[in-house]
Amino acid sequence: MRCSRRAFLEAGLALPAVLHSAPEPGGWRSSGPAFSQDSSFDPWVEIHAENLRHNVTEISRRVSVRPILAVIKNNGYGLGVVNVAQLLEPQPEIFGFAVVKLHEAFSLRDAGIRKPILLLGPFDEQNLADAVAREILPMVYTALGPALEKIAAKQQKPVSLHVCVDTGIGRVGVPYHQAAALLGDLAGRHSVHIEGTMMTFTEDPDFDKEQLGRFNQTCTALEKEGIALGKKHAASSFPLFQHPDAFFDMVRPGMAIYGIYSENEFRHMGIMDLRPAVSLKARVIYAKKLRKGDSAGYNRAYMAKDDVWVATIPVGHADGWPRAAAKGAKVRINGDLYPVIATVSASHSIVEIGAEEKVKIGDVATLFDAQSGSRPEDVSEACGASVYDLTMHLNPLLPRRVV
Repeated sequence: MRCSRRAFLEAGLALPAVLHSAPEPGGWRSSGPAFSQDSSFDPWVEIHAENLRHNVTEISRRVSVRPILAVIKNNGYGLGVVNVAQLLEPQPEIFGFAVVKLHEAFSLRDAGIRKPILLLGPFDEQNLADAVAREILPMVYTALGPALEKIAAKQQKPVSLHVCVDTGIGRVGVPYHQAAALLGDLAGRHSVHIEGTMMTFTEDPDFDKEQLGRFNQTCTALEKEGIALGKKHAASSFPLFQHPDAFFDMVRPGMAIYGIYSENEFRHMGIMDLRPAVSLKARVIYAKKLRKGDSAGYNRAYMAKDDVWVATIPVGHADGWPRAAAKGAKVRINGDLYPVIATVSASHSIVEIGAEEKVKIGDVATLFDAQSGSRPEDVSEACGASVYDLTMHLNPLLPRRVV
């Protein structure tokens, strides 16, 4: 079982071809025929393309084949915004994509993505002009009529946009009781084409019903006045399970596309079979036997009660693996789950193997993937880390590999 690090490196590693997190415009940027030996222990992220497609199919079935506006904000929930868009654009169920950062919208266009892109985040007037020039749809909730007139005159066609109505989340959006004035003003301008009207739930079960009522009443009143609202949409991943009456003309899921249940209880409801499309993996860099009384981690967080084998994995909170993982998370090595112990440092974690030497340097350690017992939801439930943080906080510099 013993294998020195030097001997292992000299033997060489057979890592599959890996993708960078920021592909070149228009396609994947590969790493070449093989990584250098110095890179062979770096952690990596795997993107399970088939699971992504499966989840889109499941969502489409759930919403009765309504169009899906795929939310790929925050670097595609950790998978890489361009990676996800390139994999999903061919799917007929996908109407388009939504991002929050302007640079992500531009990167999608630069990579050749042609389907609609909705910019959910902020912009100034110059940003707005640049976005419209790239056929990126702004989400509007303030009186931008004059600026839209100028941009429309310059491009010699109306500006297409979505209007966000705040029904109670209080984050962004025109307050629902003021929405009639804004939507009436925008709809009355030849320079504007309202392609969609949207809201966001607070995900408070009782208040969500109130929000939905406010949105319905607002939209009904405006439509009676002859104002075309475009595609109405309200359902992100959470409402897919809780509010089928909010599916409207289109849905805009995020986390569900990546195969992760936003609430652990949803896993057992039988509504959708979601399969995680992201894995975080690394290789064991060291395995050793601690004697009874030996310590591990900062502040001697772990004390060996008996002689015990431990393994070091080169993944830490700088990579997106949460510090809380040391409070109950488990890592899969050679098919078995081992607890994370001591402390998670910036670049390393330690796992307890047990009384026998069962792992060696170079063994693949899976921190989370699609298997039962190591799904992101399992890690979240075991240690209390947010399931959203497990993916969104993955270091964007880690290589991404499509499998």
